[in-house]
Amino acid sequence: MLPKIPLGDGVEMLVDWIEDYFGWLLDGISGGLKFLVDGFQDILLLIPAPVFIVLAAILVYFMTRRDLKVTLLTALGLLLIWDLQLWDLAILTFALVISATLLALAIAIPLGILSATNEQIHAVLRVGLDFMQTMPSFVYLIPAVIFFGLGNVPGIIATVIFAMPPAMRLTNLGIRQVPTELIEVADAFGTTPAQKLIKVQLPVALPTIMAGVNQCIMLALSMTVIASMIGAAGLGLEVLKGIQRVDVGSGFEAGLAIVIIAIILDRITQNLLPNKTSP
Repeated sequence: MLPKIPLGDGVEMLVDWIEDYFGWLLDGISGGLKFLVDGFQDILLLIPAPVFIVLAAILVYFMTRRDLKVTLLTALGLLLIWDLQLWDLAILTFALVISATLLALAIAIPLGILSATNEQIHAVLRVGLDFMQTMPSFVYLIPAVIFFGLGNVPGIIATVIFAMPPAMRLTNLGIRQVPTELIEVADAFGTTPAQKLIKVQLPVALPTIMAGVNQCIMLALSMTVIASMIGAAGLGLEVLKGIQRVDVGSGFEAGLAIVIIAIILDRITQNLLPNKTSP
C-alpha cells in the first residue's frame, strides 16, 4: 500500500505561514470590507422605506429608458418586501451583493482586458477560470473561513471568487470579437494602445461586457444563501434558518425576497445593454 501524501499537513503549514506573515494584510482587508458593507447598509437604511421605493422606481424608470413595466414591477416587488417585514434584511443583502459585485468587477474587467491583449496571460487565466467554474461553490467557503473567520467578510470574499469568472470571460470575449477592420483603421490613424482600447475596443465590446456584469450580479445573489453558512447575514441567513427549523413560511418569504431583488437587478442590467431591450 502506498504511503499517504501529507497534503493536508502541507496545507496547514501554508495557512499558518500566511497568517504569521500576512495577518496584518488579512486584517486590513477584513476591516476595509466591513467598513464598505456597513457604510452601504447605513446609508441605505437612513432612507425611509417608502421614500426608498419611490426613488428606486424613478431611478429604474430613467435607467431602463422609461420602461413603465419594469418600473411598476420594481415598485410592487419592493413594496412586498417591506410588507413582509424583511426590509432591513433585504437592505443588508443588497449591500453585500453590491459590495461583492463591485469588487468582483474591479478585478475581473481589468484581467479580462489583459487576457484579451496578451496570449500568455490568457493561457494562465483560462486554466484558473476553468478551475474556478468547476469547483463546487461550497468549497469557496473553506479558505474564506480559514483566513477571515465567520461573518459578512468571508461571505463577500467567497462571493467575489464565485462571481468573477463570467465577467472576466465575457470581457475577454467582447474585446476579441471587435472587428479587425476597426482595429486596422485605428492603427492607421496612429492611435496609441490606450486610445484604441478606450475609444474603439471597449465601446464595441460593451454589450458583451454588460452581459458579464449581469451574470456577475446574478451569481453574487445566488451565493447569498450559501454564504449564510459561514455567518453572512441578510435574507440568505433567514432562508437557512427556515431550512434548519423546517419553517417553510419564513424560509419561503425570505427566498421570495431574494428572487424579487434578483429580477429587479436582472431587468435593470438587461435594459442598460446598448441597443438591447429586455425580453
